[in-house]
Amino acid sequence: MGHDDLPTLELAFPGPERDRGVAAILNGQKTALTGLVEIYEHTGEAVPTTGQRFSVLDSEGRPAVTIELVDVRVVPMKEIDDDFARAEGRGYSDVAQWRAAHEEFFRSNGVSEFLGRTPVIDDDTLVVAERFRVVEPDDRDGR
Repeated sequence: MGHDDLPTLELAFPGPERDRGVAAILNGQKTALTGLVEIYEHTGEAVPTTGQRFSVLDSEGRPAVTIELVDVRVVPMKEIDDDFARAEGRGYSDVAQWRAAHEEFFRSNGVSEFLGRTPVIDDDTLVVAERFRVVEPDDRDGR
């Protein structure tokens, strides 16, 4: 299965934030990502599941890397820990930095415009906490 056969995943919005995220995946710093459950509900998309593979797109909409989800949990924001925050590969030293950055992004104009309102972000806000590994598109046995 090649890049073109996989569902796509876009980090943040096109531009510097996405480019940094893709680079962090490619250099091995980023092995986790967080999504807002409310966005999945708004789009009618199912929450991803362990074992799913995605073609991660760059800011130009081109496939940059293939990932496979190795753990997917829907949890309130208060359950994210320092280890997960660091695995996001954005240079967060702890969950407080992760939380501040995600609150800012989830309340951003782009997310608010997409949802048609600014979401409420607090300890009980549900997020999709995903851990992944990089794979080649034809890597079927997990190596």
